Amino acid sequence: MKPYWINVLNRSLLSTALLTATTLAPVTIFAESSGATAKHAPTISSSSILAAPAFKNVSVHDPSVIKVEDTFYIFGSHLQVAKSKDFLNWDLVASGVTDNNPVVPNVTKEFAEALQWAQTDTLWAADVIQLADGKFYMYYNACKGDSPRSALGVAVADNIEGPYKDQGILLKSGMWDQISEDGTIYDATKHPNVVDPDVFYDKHGKLWMVYGSYSGGIFILEMNETTGKPLPNQGYGKKLTGGNHSRIEAPYMLYSPETDYYYLYLSYGGLDANGGYNIRVARSKAPDGPFLDAEGNDMINVKADKNKPLFDDRSIEPYGVKLMGNFLFQRQIGDPGTGPGTGYVSPGHNSAYYDAETGKSFLIFHSRFPGRGEEHEVRVHEIHMNVDGWPVVSPYRYAALPEFHTPLTTQDIAGQYQWLNHGKEITAEIKPSETVQFTADGQIRGAVTGRWSLEAGNQVQITSDQVVYKGVFTHEWEPDSHSTVLAFSALSSSGLAIWGSQRVERSDQDIVDAVKKELSVGNAGDVYFNLSLPTKATSDAEITWTSSNTSALSATGIVQRPRTGKGDAKVSLKATIRKGTVVSSKTFNVIIPQQAVSPLLGEYTFEHKKLAKVAQDYSQNGYHGQAYNVVSSGTGGKNQAATFNGTDSYIQLPGLITDTTDFTFSAWINWGSGGSWQRIFDFGNGLTRHMFLTPSQHNGALQFIIHDQGRDQSLIATKPLPSNQWVHVAVTLQKDTGTLYVNGQSVASSSEITFNPKDLHVTEAFVGKSRYAADPFYKGSMDNIRVYDTALTAKEIQRQAKEKP
Repeated sequence: MKPYWINVLNRSLLSTALLTATTLAPVTIFAESSGATAKHAPTISSSSILAAPAFKNVSVHDPSVIKVEDTFYIFGSHLQVAKSKDFLNWDLVASGVTDNNPVVPNVTKEFAEALQWAQTDTLWAADVIQLADGKFYMYYNACKGDSPRSALGVAVADNIEGPYKDQGILLKSGMWDQISEDGTIYDATKHPNVVDPDVFYDKHGKLWMVYGSYSGGIFILEMNETTGKPLPNQGYGKKLTGGNHSRIEAPYMLYSPETDYYYLYLSYGGLDANGGYNIRVARSKAPDGPFLDAEGNDMINVKADKNKPLFDDRSIEPYGVKLMGNFLFQRQIGDPGTGPGTGYVSPGHNSAYYDAETGKSFLIFHSRFPGRGEEHEVRVHEIHMNVDGWPVVSPYRYAALPEFHTPLTTQDIAGQYQWLNHGKEITAEIKPSETVQFTADGQIRGAVTGRWSLEAGNQVQITSDQVVYKGVFTHEWEPDSHSTVLAFSALSSSGLAIWGSQRVERSDQDIVDAVKKELSVGNAGDVYFNLSLPTKATSDAEITWTSSNTSALSATGIVQRPRTGKGDAKVSLKATIRKGTVVSSKTFNVIIPQQAVSPLLGEYTFEHKKLAKVAQDYSQNGYHGQAYNVVSSGTGGKNQAATFNGTDSYIQLPGLITDTTDFTFSAWINWGSGGSWQRIFDFGNGLTRHMFLTPSQHNGALQFIIHDQGRDQSLIATKPLPSNQWVHVAVTLQKDTGTLYVNGQSVASSSEITFNPKDLHVTEAFVGKSRYAADPFYKGSMDNIRVYDTALTAKEIQRQAKEKP
């Protein structure tokens, strides 16, 4: 759960898709031994094995797990609830802080006191536990978001799926200059933000609640098992770690009967795709500490430096055992599967589950993914204990594979691996895998060198750069190859995690054939941007390139478009692939289009009634588009306009702004109203680079956004675009200044639009459609769309606004 002062709150509202994907919340669960009756359940049967496991994913931010009979439930932020019987296939039970949510019907009234105190309309991470009376206690919390003004309460239900009835607020925070829960003036550097609860039983059957996020740190309270509320006269309870607004949150406690330790899981960093969220752990023999990391550091001393800027990460990143951060098992050209590989971005806010019958433990968390922006899903990984009693996490998600009881041999382990070092940093950087070779005689060669040894119980000891890592070998399901692979997970004495995944061995001929089959330069028909020509492929195969026309396209992929009037350049681009003594080649016929006629790049008047010609370009460039379910209909008189049905109609244009730094979009719009985040246009490249114009965003305002690598720059009007009438709309970008016009008048302007269209490398140019599937299609009509590679002046915009469609 993200505390406050978080930029992602603004970014998460840029799209309906992002709104549901960018959420905040805590987590909860219990590892039980004798005497405890909460958050435990029967067992995970190893008979639920899938030869080729099928997964059904769900988006619940900050998933807190509880098992009831044979079903796992996860509760998260925004009153999201999901369930599963096997940790593989999830079904959404409820979502949204609305009065029709079945888990808490009339939630805005039921939790009105908390919502009013926190000055918010949503809830953060919930945690549910079943107490001795057999009832289910939901610990809910609400937070203002830009401050630690929060309320934490409890609600009770007879059934796990509700309905829950409020039992009142337990704690409040953020009461600036007022008396706080401990009788002193509230101080956010010392007192907690009362969110992210986890209520659990210790091994003796005593009830506790650990909670907190940023602000003054992580705290623990003794609880009354009969009422489910804190015992009296504790204030905020006992502090365990954090303070001075350090980015530490989402505490979760799990006891291990195997080691007799309490493990305090924490999330460091920020939850969004650029926040560097990562999962850490410390341990103690007592539920209320002291908690130590692998180097013996007492976590009570871990806090931000108050003399440094807010949310100073450098002060805290050396501490705690880092189990997982941003990573990517890189899929190389010629490897099985598709896409960039398997990896996570900002994994965190975990809960955990211990199965008393099987002795297995699991980590349940949410994660974002490389190249997918703020989309997030729940993931479950198995936890193992190394010989020093520290948890190590399986590199791949849990897949209910059959048990492998046969001890491994050195011959089994020998082979090529993808090696990952998670490091200790709090960083948005995605840690890429490297290739190493484990030899049968215990050597490690390649990108990393060292030694390895197989210990009893398939435990492993790895030494590299004089650092010793201790962990375990496991069999995992590898999603790209759709096969079982041998993997390892290990920790150093300083709390550094390394992972490895064994590659399948193939002959040189098979490798070259696989590389040749997959090798591509994308859409060779129209190449506008420099090509990234790979020189390495799977298993160290090499690729070299030659070009028949180096003035248009060099052998390193540099594109020089012919000048206007010179015609398109045709290039034969040849790739030679080598692995050992095996050599093969592949040729691509590439067209480099001549530079566009300036300044009018594209003009669309929609005069043709035939669908195939609706999106014809009347500029000199011939950037004709393709219309889908768009009708050309009269605007009055003989003029025609493009009409969009709001369901499945849109126009796809070529990448007409490929060379554009300054820019103008000008059009007549007759918007039929409807849902937020419709698109007038959406030009871009995937989810990481794009710009769009929406007639009404979440706050009901006309907005232009240009987004590059996780950051947004916007022009926001004070109100939505007028509906059911013809309105002239224009956007101009000139150097760092952007201006948004309605009917020739500026409605928003900024001198901080430093991104430009050329940097977006536009490959997807839509009119009437968003690149986010959750956003609605545009409903209404458009006419006289013009796109320029220059910024028209205010007077030029005013003249166009007088030319009625």
